[in-house]
Amino acid sequence: MGKVFESLKNSLYGEISNVKAIENMPKDFNEEFLRLVTMVNFMLIEDNENFYGYFLLQMSREIKYDITSPTAVNFKLSKYVIYFNPYIFLNLTADQMKSTIKHEIYHILSFHLNRGRVLKAKYSNLAINMAMDIVVNQHLKDLPHFATTLDSINFKYSLKMQTYMTMEYYADKIQMALNLLEEKDESQEDDSKDEHIEKQYDASKTHDLWEESTEMDEDTLKNFTEKFATLAEKGEVPLYLEDILKSLAGNKGEIPWNMYLRKMMGTLEGDKKKTITRRSRRQPNRLDLRGELRGHTARITLAIDISGSISDEEFHGAIKEVFNIVKTYKHEITLLECDTEIRQSYKVKSINNIRKRSITGGGTKFTPVFDYVNNTNTNILIYFTDGKGEVNLGVTPKGYKTLWVISGRGDKLSLKEPFGIVKKLKAVEIIEDTGERLDIMVDGFSGNNHEPIY
Repeated sequence: MGKVFESLKNSLYGEISNVKAIENMPKDFNEEFLRLVTMVNFMLIEDNENFYGYFLLQMSREIKYDITSPTAVNFKLSKYVIYFNPYIFLNLTADQMKSTIKHEIYHILSFHLNRGRVLKAKYSNLAINMAMDIVVNQHLKDLPHFATTLDSINFKYSLKMQTYMTMEYYADKIQMALNLLEEKDESQEDDSKDEHIEKQYDASKTHDLWEESTEMDEDTLKNFTEKFATLAEKGEVPLYLEDILKSLAGNKGEIPWNMYLRKMMGTLEGDKKKTITRRSRRQPNRLDLRGELRGHTARITLAIDISGSISDEEFHGAIKEVFNIVKTYKHEITLLECDTEIRQSYKVKSINNIRKRSITGGGTKFTPVFDYVNNTNTNILIYFTDGKGEVNLGVTPKGYKTLWVISGRGDKLSLKEPFGIVKKLKAVEIIEDTGERLDIMVDGFSGNNHEPIY
């Protein structure tokens, strides 16, 4: 599909590059452009995060030349509609096209545009639009060069906004910066703008189209959105969307920490090596194509708070579950005992290698563990603690995913920014494989659904 896609994209852009009025658009352009969008939809379905592809399948699609972004959305007649400005959209790569579609769907699921309406009494359109986009774009890759990102806005306005905060937090910080600069919420005149045609991105207008949505109450809109999301969940859901979807469904139940660990194990990206013993999954009838095996090792660090917050029963039950989850993966496990510092660290190959825990009655500091792990090749850090430690980490985690497991005695994590998923340590059912099965060690793990976890 790659060559056909690129040829069609370049041909379509060539057809309209010098057209200055909508009525002069080439015959059949709309039909061919929407065919290109369908090709992008198929790419999304083949993507690791194909939840977005199945969500897009349910959306109506229209061309709209006067929007100032490659895509925009609103809700019309019981359907979400996604609009495309070909002048901006056709300038993107295939990956950037996928990213901008994911961007719009993320806004829908987060109800950003409804929440933005509430903020309009206090903040400008520019501040609100930037805030919404910062929240979404922190979870996406392959962004267009003009995309509004946390780093670009921090740099532009000399701010120090933190990562993974709420839309309301960012809107407040940005508005204060705009007020200091006395920057007006008005887009500059663009020489490339022709009648009813926009050719350049303008952050102050990116979500204006939402105002044209069909009027309905919030509960009804939520129900429609839940139906769209439920049908899309036959695809692979990115981990960073799971809490949003759970909230959308009104499910207050916690996903157990061990289930999250299983999901995390499946999301780590593995190395690939060619093999003649397996056929290509995409083209199984092509005997000349070699299949692939994954040769990656899951490197897990278990940090155990030994300040007296976790009982021996909780500790051994949790460790047993970790080994049960990783046993079908090629893995390396390092165990750290820590309180205000790391007391000991060692490799463990089975539950029988676990040493007797050190005895301590001191406090807890999280920073020493992250400082240690930053200098290793760890994929996943699992931190068992009662949650009582610093308010801010002294270092920033680098290149690994973090799962905090709060003991039954703990309440919540003291950190303002956990840099990972926080789960409660509850009793979990440990399922042993007692039936007949192919006892095969998975030499690595799937690269499907690889996405950051926050």
